[in-house]
Amino acid sequence: MPGEMTKFKENYVIDAQGKPIGVILNIADYRKLLEELEESESIRAYDAAKASGDEAIPFEQAIAEIEQN
Repeated sequence: MPGEMTKFKENYVIDAQGKPIGVILNIADYRKLLEELEESESIRAYDAAKASGDEAIPFEQAIAEIEQN
């Protein structure tokens, strides 16, 4: 569901002072995170294109142009 944050089980990597410096994710969680990021980028691109007032183009063409950049 868009706008809903997925929960991930993360393991932190800490430095000698106990300060978190990294995160280890399960590979399935990592892939899900990448999918959600890609979806968010597509939504932002759509919103920006819609707000620009430019001439409408077919969805498939828009996706092809976004993926080229």
